[in-house]
Parts: sequence; structure tokens; C-alpha cells
Amino acid sequence: MSAVQDDTAQGSAGQKTPDAEVETPFRRFIADYAENKIAVFGAVSVLLVILVALLGPLIAPTDPYDLASVTFMDNLLLPGEQMGSGVTAMLGTDGLGRDMVSAMIYGLRISLGVGIGSGVIALLIGVTFGLCAAYFGGKVDTVIMRVVDIQLSFPAILVALVLLATLGKGVDKIIAALVVVQWAYYARTVRGSALVERRREYIEAATCLGLSKPRVIFRHMLPNCLPPLIVVATMQVAHAISLEATLSFLGLGLPVTEPSLGLLIANGFEYIMSGKYWISVYPGLALLFTIVTINLVGDRLRDVLNPRLQK
Repeated sequence: MSAVQDDTAQGSAGQKTPDAEVETPFRRFIADYAENKIAVFGAVSVLLVILVALLGPLIAPTDPYDLASVTFMDNLLLPGEQMGSGVTAMLGTDGLGRDMVSAMIYGLRISLGVGIGSGVIALLIGVTFGLCAAYFGGKVDTVIMRVVDIQLSFPAILVALVLLATLGKGVDKIIAALVVVQWAYYARTVRGSALVERRREYIEAATCLGLSKPRVIFRHMLPNCLPPLIVVATMQVAHAISLEATLSFLGLGLPVTEPSLGLLIANGFEYIMSGKYWISVYPGLALLFTIVTINLVGDRLRDVLNPRLQK
């Protein structure tokens, strides 16, 4: 009887219980991130904002870019009033007769597209130069980092204003201006991390094995530099959105036919003193909500991905 019990006990010990899950780095990251409820709220909010932007044409009550459906007779309607087409303007209309809800959804699409698009391009350029500066060192490092220092010595808004005044208006123009403004941040960040990784044994081993320099840089060194890059990329997307809104507010960003949130705020600025607050206030709240939630995600990512900040 005891032998049977021993065999049963050994069999039970050898089997894994359903609750015993293997802890992976991803699960540990999710668990650490979820400890902060405000950061979870920020992540959910960012996902909802992106979802609204992606589904904009499907959920927007009207198309603010369709000049055939926009009529001047619907201009400056109060929130809740009905437009000539029968659609209720929940947040009112602007001076051109566009439904504010629809204009904000489409404006959000442009703001996110410009922020994420410029961030990705600037990330690719900055990471390439930063990794090359750290890996090759010497004159390559000196030249690249002096260019980065010169770039960062000028205010971002000033550089963007000069470029847009030269290039003109348009989505591609403002993305190019934001890329020029942002790439240096990525280059300096990745260089600092890559300098530490450059002295690691695995880099020496990869070099002794005769691997090509691009493979050593991008296949071995880059993955170990990703945590600080993820944090900087999140912050820079929020910075790019706010910078694009500032440029559009000043009239140097996007054309009137493609209004972003910043341009919507500018369009209603002249009506604020006359009591028509909704034209600027609601796009401003949407812009503020988007930037704050992205920054909440970035702050939590910084705490989770930096072991020195973990308690």
C-alpha cells in the first residue's frame, strides 16, 4: 500500500499544476506595468485614441473634407443643434460649417499620423547614426556627435519654423521638419547605451568570429539598446504631436483643407471672445488628453525598463 502511495505521490509531483505558469520576460513586464493603475489607464486611453483615429471614416458623423456636404449655413451652430443635413452636431460646428466631432476625429488622424510617422523615420535615422558613432568611435564618433550637439543647441520650434517657412505647407513637409528636429535625440540616446554594449564580451566574440560590422551592430548591439529607445520614442511622439499643433496654430503647419487638432484650435481662436468657445476648447481638450496619456505610458515604461528605478 505504501509503495502505491509513493508512486502516486511521485507522479503528482512530476506533473505541473495548471496554475504553475512559467514566468517569461513579457509576463513580468506586463505585471510590473500593471502595478500602476494610472499608467494602465493611460495605455487603455492611448489604444482607444488610436482605434478612433483608425476607424475615423467609419464612425465620424460627416466628412469634413467633402466640400459638397459642408455648407456655410451650418456655421457656428451651438452644441446639440441640428445641421441642415439632419445630423446633430453634438459639439457644435466651426466657422466653416463643419461638424466638430467629425473634424476632431479627422484631425486626430492627422496629428497621430504626423507624430508617429515622423517619430519612426527619425528613430531609424538617429539609431543608425548613434550606433555607428558608438561602434566605430574616433573621427566618426566625433563628427556625428558634433552634428548632434549643433542640432540640439537650437530650439526645436525655431528649427521647425525655419524649415516650414522654406519648404511650405503640407503633411510631407511637416513630417520632414519634425524628423530633422527629432533624430538627434535618438542618436544621443542610443549612443550612450551602445558605448556600454561596445565593451561587452559578446561584441568581442562576434567580431572574432568574423561577422560583418552591420550584423554586429544591428543584430547583436541594437537589441540590447532598445529599452531606453522605447521610452524616448514614446516621449518624442507626444512631443511631435504638440509641436505639430503649435506649428499649425501659428499657420505654418498643415493647409486649411487638412485640419489637424492644432489648426482646429487656431480656427476657433478668433471666436473665443464672442462666446463660441467650443471651436477651440474641445479640440484643445482632445489634444491635451492625447499628449497626457502618451506621457503617462512613457513615464511608466521608463520606470519598468530601467532597473535602477525599480524598488
